[in-house]
Amino acid sequence: MARPWLSCFLLAALVVSVAANVPPKFLNNMTLVTLPEDLPLGHEAFWLVAEDEDNDKLTYGISGFYMYYFEVISDTGEVTLASLLDFETLPVFSITISVNDGHSTVTKEMQVIVDDRNDNVPVFQNTDFSTSINETLPVGSVVFSVLAKDPDMGLAGLVVYSIVSVVPSMEDSEHLFRILENGSIVLTGSLSYNNKSAFYQLGVKACDSGGEYNGIQTVQCAAPVILSILVVDQPDLDPQFVRDFYSASVAEDAARGTSVLRVQAVDSDKGINDHVTYSISNSSKPGWFNISADGVISVGEPLDREQLLDEDEEVQVQVTATEAHLNIYGQEAKVSIWVTLRVTDVNDHEPEFYNCSLPACTFTPQEAQNSFSGYVDEHAATRIPIDGLTMAAYDPDKASPHRGRGRWLGGGWGAGGRRDGVGSNGTFLLSLGGPDAAAFSVSPERVAGSASVQVLVRAPDLVDYERWQLMLVEVVATDSVSQKASVAAVTIHLRDINDHSPAFPQRLYVLSVSEDSATGSLVTSSIHATDLDTGEWGRITYSLLPGNGDDLFEVDPGSGTVTVRNGDLLDRERQAVYNLTLQATDGGGLSNSTTLQIHLLDVNDNAPVVSGSYRIFVQENGGDVSVTIQAHDNDEPGTNNSRLVFSLLPGPYSHNFSVDPDTGLLRNLGPLDREAIDPALGGRIVLTVLVADCGVPQLSTEVNVTITVEDINDNMPVFNQSSYFFMVKERDPGILVGVVAAWDADQTEANNRISFSLAGAGANTFLLRGSVLGSGWAAGLLRLPSDVSLDYETQNSFSLTVSAENPDPQAGETSVAVNVAVEDVNDEPPTLDSASLQGVHVAENGSQHGQVAEVVARDVDTEAQLEIELVNVLCSKAGANVGSLCHGWFSVAANGSVYINQSEAIDYETCDLVTLVVRAYDLTTDPRFQAYSNNGSLPITIEDVNDNTPYFLPEDKTFVIIPELVLPNQQVASVQARDDDSGDNGAIVFSILHVDFVSKDGAITPFQGYFRISTPVATNVFTGNIELVTSLDSTLQGTYQVTVQAQDRPSVGPARKATVIVNLFTVDQSYRVRLQFSTPKEDVGRNMEGIKEALAQATRTTVYIVDIQDLESTARARAHSYLDAYFVFANGSALTLNELSRMIRSDQGSLTQLLQLGLVVLGSQESQESSLPNVLISTIVGLGVALLLVLLIMTVTLVCVRKSYRRKLRAMKAAKEARKTAAGVLSTAPAIPGTNVYNTERANPMLNLPTNDLGFEYLSTSSDLDYVSLNSLDDNSVDLDKDSQKTKARAAASDAAGGLGEREREEEKSEEEAAALVSMGTEALEEGPTELKLELHPLQNRWALWFFKNDRSRAWQDNLHLVTKVDTVEDFWAQALPSLPRVGQTARKKLPRASWVMRGGGGGSAARTLRAGEKLGFGALGKGVDGIRPMWEDSRNKRGGRWLVSLAKQRRHSELDHLWLETLLCLIGESFAEHSREVCGAVINVRAKGDKLAVWTMEAENQAGVLYIGRVYKERLGLSVKTIIGYQAHADTATKSNSLAKNKFVV
Repeated sequence: MARPWLSCFLLAALVVSVAANVPPKFLNNMTLVTLPEDLPLGHEAFWLVAEDEDNDKLTYGISGFYMYYFEVISDTGEVTLASLLDFETLPVFSITISVNDGHSTVTKEMQVIVDDRNDNVPVFQNTDFSTSINETLPVGSVVFSVLAKDPDMGLAGLVVYSIVSVVPSMEDSEHLFRILENGSIVLTGSLSYNNKSAFYQLGVKACDSGGEYNGIQTVQCAAPVILSILVVDQPDLDPQFVRDFYSASVAEDAARGTSVLRVQAVDSDKGINDHVTYSISNSSKPGWFNISADGVISVGEPLDREQLLDEDEEVQVQVTATEAHLNIYGQEAKVSIWVTLRVTDVNDHEPEFYNCSLPACTFTPQEAQNSFSGYVDEHAATRIPIDGLTMAAYDPDKASPHRGRGRWLGGGWGAGGRRDGVGSNGTFLLSLGGPDAAAFSVSPERVAGSASVQVLVRAPDLVDYERWQLMLVEVVATDSVSQKASVAAVTIHLRDINDHSPAFPQRLYVLSVSEDSATGSLVTSSIHATDLDTGEWGRITYSLLPGNGDDLFEVDPGSGTVTVRNGDLLDRERQAVYNLTLQATDGGGLSNSTTLQIHLLDVNDNAPVVSGSYRIFVQENGGDVSVTIQAHDNDEPGTNNSRLVFSLLPGPYSHNFSVDPDTGLLRNLGPLDREAIDPALGGRIVLTVLVADCGVPQLSTEVNVTITVEDINDNMPVFNQSSYFFMVKERDPGILVGVVAAWDADQTEANNRISFSLAGAGANTFLLRGSVLGSGWAAGLLRLPSDVSLDYETQNSFSLTVSAENPDPQAGETSVAVNVAVEDVNDEPPTLDSASLQGVHVAENGSQHGQVAEVVARDVDTEAQLEIELVNVLCSKAGANVGSLCHGWFSVAANGSVYINQSEAIDYETCDLVTLVVRAYDLTTDPRFQAYSNNGSLPITIEDVNDNTPYFLPEDKTFVIIPELVLPNQQVASVQARDDDSGDNGAIVFSILHVDFVSKDGAITPFQGYFRISTPVATNVFTGNIELVTSLDSTLQGTYQVTVQAQDRPSVGPARKATVIVNLFTVDQSYRVRLQFSTPKEDVGRNMEGIKEALAQATRTTVYIVDIQDLESTARARAHSYLDAYFVFANGSALTLNELSRMIRSDQGSLTQLLQLGLVVLGSQESQESSLPNVLISTIVGLGVALLLVLLIMTVTLVCVRKSYRRKLRAMKAAKEARKTAAGVLSTAPAIPGTNVYNTERANPMLNLPTNDLGFEYLSTSSDLDYVSLNSLDDNSVDLDKDSQKTKARAAASDAAGGLGEREREEEKSEEEAAALVSMGTEALEEGPTELKLELHPLQNRWALWFFKNDRSRAWQDNLHLVTKVDTVEDFWAQALPSLPRVGQTARKKLPRASWVMRGGGGGSAARTLRAGEKLGFGALGKGVDGIRPMWEDSRNKRGGRWLVSLAKQRRHSELDHLWLETLLCLIGESFAEHSREVCGAVINVRAKGDKLAVWTMEAENQAGVLYIGRVYKERLGLSVKTIIGYQAHADTATKSNSLAKNKFVV
C-alpha cells in the first residue's frame, strides 16, 4: 500500500544532474563465432570486445538458454568453455552477450556455430549377426548386409567396412567372402557342406574415413562384430558306395536264389542322409543275377563258367543306388558301380581240336574239326614246323595250377599266355600217330586249358620229294583226369627245290640304232638264254643291270626283246656308243649275263649357233658400219648338216645395209641421219641376219644386229606461239600467270634440252620455271613468288620477253613477247567512323523514343556495299555485369541507325550503362579477305529518373523506454530506409510527423517536441536515429507511437515519401523492483555481473540497474544494502515483484546463486528511507494492510486445502516416498514402465497406490490456490536449518498434543516446506548461503509437454505451446501427468470438449481446452533430440516416422486414458532398451471421428530399431494379437493425407 507513495518520494532522489552517458557498443564482428566441438573444457573460446566513448569500465556477460556452455570473465571479456559442445546434438545456437559501463547495459545476439570433429565411432545398426545360407548359393550372391552409422559429417561420417578375420582360418576360406562398400557381404567362392566347413565366423569391422579430432587426423573404428554363417546342406550330391570295389565267387552249379554278395551305399549329403534303394542297371550276362532292395545280390538262373572264358570267368554287374527323393535339380540322385562276380569251374568237358590261331580262337563249334593239312620243303631241317598248319587244342575246364597267363613258347603257354583258372580239370596230353609218325613230332606234349599245336620235322632224310609228294600223321589229345581223348588227321604236302642256272649263247652282241629313234623302237629280238630245270625252276626272266644307258633302253622280261626306252634322250652329239649288261634269271633265283654294244647313227638335228652379240655405235652424217657375223653347226663335220649360209631379212631400214652370204660381213650402203629414225627408237636400228645349214631338213638361226646412230646438235628451239597474253588477279600471291612452250627437233636430251629466261620491266616480280613436257618439248611456267602479289592500284600491266636456248653455247637462242594484265579485286575491309561511336544519354522509363544515334562506316573499294551489324549488348550497373536485362532495349538498323525498342522497359535501377558492340560488313568483299570491320562500342548511358518511392526496411527490434533511465539527447530507437534511385533521387531525409501516446486504457494523447530524428550521412541504406529531446514522465504507462517520414530529394520533379509508425514501449516506476542484500553496496557492485547473470537466467529478461545504495543503520535488520532494477522483456513488458519472486523460486540454480551473493529480501523491508517519517508511517500502514491480506489469504487457502486434501496428501506421500527411496537401489520385483519402483512394493513413488487404480484427479473446480502446495515437488526443497528445526519442533508438539492427525500433520509439513522456499528473509539468511540437497530420481532424457491448438490461420510454430518440462520421476508424476486431459472421462460425461490443466513451475495454473482436432505432444529434449517437437513440421523430423494406433470413437470411453498413460510410461521408462534413443516423442490427437495415438522415432530407415519399438509398444499397450499397427514415414505423411499414406512397416 505504501509503494506508490514511496515511488513518488524517491523520484526526486534519483535525478542525477550529469551529462548524458553514451552506452557502450560491441564491435561489428561480435555476431558470429565458430568453435570446434572438441574444444576442451576451460579453454579459451572467444573474447567479447566492446567500445565505450566515455571510457567507462566495461563489464561483460552472457545470458540466454544456452549460456551454460560458457563462462565469461566479466572484467576482460574472455570467454571459456564451461560445457562440452556436441555438433550432432546442437550444431547452431544463439546466446545473448551483454556489456555494461555502469550506466547502461547493451545486449546483442551472437550465433555460435559448432564445427564438426571426428568424435563419433561408427555404430552397427544390426541387432542380429547370424544367418544361414544354402551350400549351393551362387558365387556373387549377397550373404548378409551390415549397416553402421556415424553421425559425423563428411569423410568422418563415411563408413568403410572390412573383414578382419575368418573362422576357420584355412586357405580355402580366407578369401571366401568379401564385403562391399555398402556393407553387403558377398560370396566369392563355392561352398560345400561336406568338403568344406559347415560354419563360418566373420569378424566385420566398421571404420570412418578419418577426420580431425583433438588436432590430429583420427580414424574411428567400431569394435569388430562377429557374424555367424551356418551352411545348410542341400541335396546336390549323388549317393556314394561305402567301398570302391565289390567282388565275389560262386560255383557254376550254384542253385537259383543263392546269395552271393551285399553292396551298400550312403547319401553323400551328410546333413540329409536320404534312404537309398538298389537295382541292377546293366550286366554282362543279363538275368544271371538279381539284387534285392537292401543290396543283396543272388543267383537268378543256371550258371555256365565256360561261357565266361572271354570274360575271364567273371560276370560284370552294374548296381545302381538311388536316393528316395529327387535332388535340387529335380533329378534322381543315383550312383552306379560295377560288381565282379567270378564263376568257379566244374570238370564237364573233353579236349577238342580247332582250326584257328591263338589268341584269336573263339573255340566255337564252327571252328572245331578233326582234319588238317600243311606243306614242307623236301629235306627240311629238324624241328622245322609244317607250313600252313593251323591247329589249336582246347579243354574248357579249369587248367592245372602251375599254368598261368603267358605267351606261347612253342610247347605251351608261358608268361603272358592264356590260363583259364586254377585247377586240373582242363589239363590234357598230346601225342602223334599215323603211317608217317616216325618222320615227324608234335609240340607241346602237355597242355593246360588250350594251346597251339605244331607238327615238326623229326627225320629230314625221310622227307624226300622224289619218293613221295604226300605224308600222313594223327594228333591225339587225352584228358589227364577223365582220360577222354580226341584225334585229328594231318596231311603233309612236300615241295620241290631249284638246282640249275640259265645260259647265253655268246658273251658280246654289237647293235646300232638311229639317234632320232622314237621311244619303243626295236633294237634287237634275237638274243635268248636257256635253263635245264622244268616248271617254275625253268622259267627265265630277262633284265638290264644298272649301268651306262640303262635309262635309254629296256628289255622285255619274258621274251628278252631290247627296245628304246626314251627316244628323247638319244643324241649322237652327246654320246655315240653305249655298253649294256643283259641278265637272265630262273624261277629259283639263279642267273647269268651277256654284254650289248649299241651305236647311234647321225641325223641333221642341230641348227647353226651364232657366237656373241652385235651392238654398233656410229655418228649420224659420217659414220660407217662393218661387222662379221660369227656362227657354227654341231652336226657331223664335213657334211651338209654342218655347212652355213648368211642372208639379211627385210626390215624398215634393211635397204640401207648388205651382208656377205659366205663370210657374214655386214656393211652400210650410205650416210645415216638420226632425225630420219623414228624418235621412239632412240636412234637405234635393229637388223636381222639369217644363218642356215645345208642339211635335210634345213635348219637356221636368226641374230639381231643393233646399230645406234648417235645424235649431234644440229637444230634450234621453236616457240609454239608468236606472242603470249596473260590475265592475273591482284592480291593472289604465288599464283600461276601463264605457260609458254618451245620445241627442239634434236632427239637426245643433251641436244634438245631447252632453258628459259625472262627480261623486261618488272621481270623481277615474276618467276619463270622450265619443265620438260616430252621429247624435245619444254614449258616455261610464269608465276608470282609465294610472298608476292600484284596490286592493281600500283601497276596494272607488264611487258616481258621470254628467251629459249640450248645448253650448247654455240647453238644460239629464240625469243618471244609476253604481256601480263592485272585484274582488280575487292580486298579492303570497311572501317567504323570513331566520331559516330561517341556515347549518348537516354533517360529511363519511357522518357525518350525513336532514333538516338547513327553508326557510320567507310570502305576504300568503289564497289563496296556496307551494312551495320549488332554483335553484342553489354548490360552493367555500377560497373558490374547484370546479364541480359537490357538486350531488348535498343536495336541497330542496317544503315547504322540506333533506335529505342522498349522505352518503358529502360530502368536505371537495374542497368545504368548499355554498351552496343557493332561492326560494319561489306557484302561484295572477295571471300578470301576480311569482310568485317573491327568491333566498335557505342556506350549508351541511362539517366536516372525519380521513379522509386523510399521504403522502410523491416525491423525486428522492440524499443523499450525506462523514463527514469533515459536522458535527453539519448537515442531511444532507430529506423532504416532505402530508395532504389541514385544520387539526389535516392537520398533520404527523415522527419517526425507526429507523436501519440497510447495509454494502457487506450487513450491517445498527442506529444509534440519530445523526440527528434537525425539522418547521418550514408549510402544505399539510410538510418534515422530517434533521440529524446526532453525528459519523459516516468509515471505514464503506455506506448509512444512515433510516425516517421522518409522523403527523397530529387533535383527535378516532386519528391516521393513513405511513413512508418515506431512503437516505444514505456516501463513506468510501478515495475521498479528492489532487492536487498546482506552485504555492503561495494560488495554488491563487485558482484554485479554475477547478480545480473543469475537474475537474467531466472527471468529471461534484460535487467536494468537503477541504483545501488546502503540502507540507513536505523532501517537495517538483516539487509545492509539494496539494488533497484527493472526486469524488461523484449516485447516491452516488465516483471512485477510477485512475478519476479515466483520466477526466481522456480529456478533453483539461480536462487542458490543469488543467496550465495547475499540476497535476503525481495522488495523493501520496514522502510526504504528511515530518515523520512512519512515513509515510516506509510510502511507501518502498509504492513498492517499486508497482514490483513495475509490472514485473508491463509483463511482461503485452508478452505481450499481441505477441499483438495486427498490430492495434496497423495502428493506429500509421493514426496516422502521419493525421499525414502535411495537413487540406484533396485528391487527384484517387476518394474512399472516409466518409474524406478516396482508394482509389488511401492506401486507409485508419488501416490503410493496400487498399479490397477492410480486415481489421478484430472478435473478440479478449486481455485488457483489449490495448486500452490505442489511447489515443493518442482525442484525439491531448500533445507534452511533453522526453518527445518522449527518445522520439526512444531510437528512434534502437534503430535504430542494430539491436535492434528496423520493427515493434518502431512498437510502442514507440505505447506511449511513450501513456505521455506518462498521465504527469503528470517534468521537463515544471516548464516550465509544455503545448501541445496537433491534427492530426485533423474530420467534418462529431459521431456517436454506440448499443446497444439488447431488454428489454420496461423503457422504451426504459433499454434505450438510449451506446457511444462520434466527430467525426474517426481516431476513427471507431479507436473506432467496432472497437466494432461482425461479425455476418456470427459467423453463419458458427454462433455463437448475435454479440459486439461497446465501446471507452471511456480505453482500457478492455466486451464485449457482440448477440442476435436487439437493435439497434445510429449517430446524428448534429452541427448540427440534436443528441441525436436513430435509430429509437427520440425525440419529435424524429416527422416523420422511414427507408429500409429487409431481408435474408434467409442473406445475413448474405456481405453484412451489407459493407452495414453502407458504410452508416456514407455517413453520416460526407456522401455525400448538400446533403441530408446531413437524415440523422440508421442502424440495424442482427439478427433470427432476417432482418436489417434502415435510414438515418433528419429530414423525411419532403421528397420531393426523401428520394428523392435513397434513390437514392444504393442505389447505394452496390451493390444490383441490380431490387432495390426502401422509405421508411417514422416516424408509420406507430411505430403499426403492419412488415407493415402502407406505403412512402411506393420506389427
